[in-house]
Amino acid sequence: MIAFAWKIALRELRGGLAGFRVFLACLILGVGGIAAVGSVTSAISEGMAAEGQTILGGDVELRFAYRPANEDELAWMNAQGDVSRIVSMRSMLSKGEERALAEVKGVDDAYPLYGEVAMSGGASLNDALAPVNDVPGLLVEPVLAARLGLEPGHEVRLGAGTFIYRGTIEAEPDRASAGFAMGPRVMTTVEGLDRAGMLTTGVIYRTGYRIRVPEGTDVAAMKTAFDAAFPEAGARWRDRANAAPGIARFVQRFGAFLILVGIAALAVGGVGIASAVQGYLTRKLPAIAALRTLGATGATVFLAYAMQIALIAGLGIIAGVALGAGLVALFGPLLSASLPVPADFTIHAEPLIKAAVFGAAAAALFTAWPLSWLRRVRPAELLRRETTGQVRWPGWPTVAVLVALAALFAVLVIFWSPAPWLVAICLGGIIGAVVVLRCLGWVTAWAVRRASTSGVAARLPTLRMALSAVGASGAGTPSTVVALGLGLGVLTAIGQIDANMQRMLNDQLPEGSPAFFFVDIQNEQLDPFRDKIASIDGTGDLGSAPMLRGILTHLDGVPAKEAEIDPAAAWVLRGDRGVSYATAPPAGSVLTEGTWWEAGYDGPPLVSFAEEEGRELGLAVGETITINILGRPITAEVANFRSVEWRSMGINFIMILSPNALAGAPHTHIATLHADEAAEGEILRTIGREMPNVTPVRVRDQITRVSDGLGKLGAATRWGALAVLLTGLAVLIGTAAAGEDRRRAEAAILKVLGASRGQILVNFALRSALSGLIAGLIALLWGGLAAWAVMTFVFDTTFTLEPLSAIAIVLGGTAATLIIGLFFARGPLGIHPAKVLRMAAG
Repeated sequence: MIAFAWKIALRELRGGLAGFRVFLACLILGVGGIAAVGSVTSAISEGMAAEGQTILGGDVELRFAYRPANEDELAWMNAQGDVSRIVSMRSMLSKGEERALAEVKGVDDAYPLYGEVAMSGGASLNDALAPVNDVPGLLVEPVLAARLGLEPGHEVRLGAGTFIYRGTIEAEPDRASAGFAMGPRVMTTVEGLDRAGMLTTGVIYRTGYRIRVPEGTDVAAMKTAFDAAFPEAGARWRDRANAAPGIARFVQRFGAFLILVGIAALAVGGVGIASAVQGYLTRKLPAIAALRTLGATGATVFLAYAMQIALIAGLGIIAGVALGAGLVALFGPLLSASLPVPADFTIHAEPLIKAAVFGAAAAALFTAWPLSWLRRVRPAELLRRETTGQVRWPGWPTVAVLVALAALFAVLVIFWSPAPWLVAICLGGIIGAVVVLRCLGWVTAWAVRRASTSGVAARLPTLRMALSAVGASGAGTPSTVVALGLGLGVLTAIGQIDANMQRMLNDQLPEGSPAFFFVDIQNEQLDPFRDKIASIDGTGDLGSAPMLRGILTHLDGVPAKEAEIDPAAAWVLRGDRGVSYATAPPAGSVLTEGTWWEAGYDGPPLVSFAEEEGRELGLAVGETITINILGRPITAEVANFRSVEWRSMGINFIMILSPNALAGAPHTHIATLHADEAAEGEILRTIGREMPNVTPVRVRDQITRVSDGLGKLGAATRWGALAVLLTGLAVLIGTAAAGEDRRRAEAAILKVLGASRGQILVNFALRSALSGLIAGLIALLWGGLAAWAVMTFVFDTTFTLEPLSAIAIVLGGTAATLIIGLFFARGPLGIHPAKVLRMAAG
């Protein structure tokens, strides 16, 4: 039977692939998108793994907050291999009256252990930074040099110190490991920063020690040895295997999201695949009838056409994999130049295999239902033309196979994802969206059929015929709703989220957000700082708080890395967090559980914890935390939880300790200032002149940086959504092509009844526009609901429908179906009625 079925399949393929163009288009787009995204993600991951030492700046890095390593810690590191010390902080770089916020990096003579720093002029790094007449050298990024009008030899101020500008930084090998930057890079020596008084106790800075170890050294064993030797050091450990964890997490999660977009494209394409297979089998009814009459069993026929479709699916999968790999090979070098990390844009087999498996699973899933019809149809039905090829209920065995295929597909997607929980949630959303859209399509077709019998439709014959056509069982309205609804819905959600985020960042800024943050205010400077600010016209509320930084090491006695926590709070345990002390709750905070300590409290250390983060960490009032501050572990009991409104951008902290817990600890202060925009220049000049060590951070500038980043991220997601939309358009084209015979018959009958070409064209155009309008409105509904849910439950803010984006989505859906419908109306409009009627009679 298998050999006979195989022979039939090969002979059927002699007719070409004319009936499978939509099938192939849907499969190629979905597989190609997944292959391309997976290849880019693998290229970045492989590039980061291969260049881990260069990205990190060493084989191992130990980073300390607020302090350098002590003698014992430094001796341990020197015993492991070559050591290079770097210091990172934020400060203001100024030339005359011009000032700019900068990310400062102090390096020693051993830097960099791996890679090279490229700079203008071609001098060596040590020569460029070497002091001349006790004035150290300094390098900056080109954008900062242009902003301040710097020329080599210019004298500049960094904090309270004087430096000589020597040139620009063209490339920095370990830049990717630095994380989020609030300003352009400035590089000088650690010694120069120290002599300028910028590394005094209490100033916010981090010290990193990069270690180059002998080849073959077990860095995991090194970490175990360091933790055992210095359990209370409070140092953050990174090694070459995890050189830039923030970038790696982002690449993995964003890559997982884009692969899900590809899965969504496959899901939409699945509608087109199923429709294409159904239409192809309908056209093959005479051949199927002949085979069944000659004795072929339903199983043989099923197997023959399943083999044929499997062969065509294989071609589509190969073409899709080739498309994805080809796009990456073509545009990889251009993309590599714009990436902040190295990427290996060679052929990576794993993402291509995954894309092929996903394509095969989708093809099997969406062709099983229409193929199952072949096993159940009887020869008599075919010969008597009692069947139209419409797929009926396939029976429980086929349904069980479909459920098993769907489950396997979901497991593969989740298992192969770098972010399983995120993918599981998003995949559930995609499946739910497809199911809901399909149901809405059926409901819409039913409602349109009912509307065609209404009194209004009866008085407008053209409208009535269009409504009847849209609501007819073979009109493809459910497929149109799914195909356009999913792609347009994703675009709607992205557009609405982007618009609301921009509104939240920009429109709400003048109302409740401060104009400046000030850091590194020394204790003796706090009162003079207040006086200086008060003397400037246009300034408003000024708030301040003591500021330290610490690493949370234990949760109720359990090491933080071993504690069971909500993944949403994992960021609290990464690196160091801001810590303060206070005699009373911060303004705007509300205690939700527990009580605040009394003034003058002198008992065991207590801590007030932000409620949301505390609950996610599994803490309760009465339990303890241990936080390492300046190398000193402090264990404090959770006295209360308080609600924190982070979006107000006021001063607040996850952890606020009782004052006695930090008695005598050196620290600085942080301040926020509300001010008119016109006064901001005077504030910068006054503080820069009178208190050069104080670093002002202009909130508007940082909002702009975040806004630009969100814009780039939104652009990337929109490109992904367009892949879903393109697949949906392919489905629409297939649906329109499949209904061309039906429209020919309708046009012939209408011509016989006296309708003109113009009236028939209006009829076809109206039904296409109605289908697109319905799909666009449904997309707007569910996309808007998705955006509302994200803004309400993720960003905890209000949602406002952005009208221009919403109107564009609805008009886009209407225009797409109208154009496609009119394109396929050309043939039916030119048909001769006699020819169609003779064919029907025959």
